[in-house]
Amino acid sequence: MKLVLLGAPGAGKGTLAAVLIEKMGIPSISTGNMLREAIKNGTPLGLSAKKYMDAGDLVPDEVVIGMIKERLAEPDCANGCILDGFPRNIPQAEALEKVVPMDCALSIEIADETIVNRMSGRRVCLKCGATYNVNSAAMAPKKEGTCDKCGDEIVIRKDDAPETVLARLATYHEQTEPVKGYYEKLGKLKSIAIDNDFERTKKLAFEALGI
Repeated sequence: MKLVLLGAPGAGKGTLAAVLIEKMGIPSISTGNMLREAIKNGTPLGLSAKKYMDAGDLVPDEVVIGMIKERLAEPDCANGCILDGFPRNIPQAEALEKVVPMDCALSIEIADETIVNRMSGRRVCLKCGATYNVNSAAMAPKKEGTCDKCGDEIVIRKDDAPETVLARLATYHEQTEPVKGYYEKLGKLKSIAIDNDFERTKKLAFEALGI
């Protein structure tokens, strides 16, 4: 199955992708990782992307889609892949569909309020990288403001501050959310409404995908 994961920032796409990879035996393709890998390996598309990135410009859609096509030709993608972080808008979805038609788009539906609460509770240890969530009893540190693993201070990242999260959500609703309608018209959209119960999220995703 060639699957696109859709959902707002902080909806849990990465966490769900990790479970789907294991269950389905297919790789997850992050366009950011793919760009870095292609540049590191010096592929023609990677060199092309590097020129844009070095100039501080966005990498054109056709270059990114060319890389996705290249990546899908590799042996580990024989049974499909999970696309996370692409397409981000309708023109990208249309261009992708012409080159590599997707089988399904799974949209993770979660309230903005839940995302803001979840992400504003996230704390990170700058020394060892351990992550916590002060809004979750299961994920909170034993001692407030201190990392359980190394004893260093834990902080809220700028990306997780409520005002930053709200700005990112506004961009998502304006630019990326319309992609759901595109895949719905193609009859490829499946949606699951989730909350903070990951076991339930997993169950709903497996049911929606028939796996």
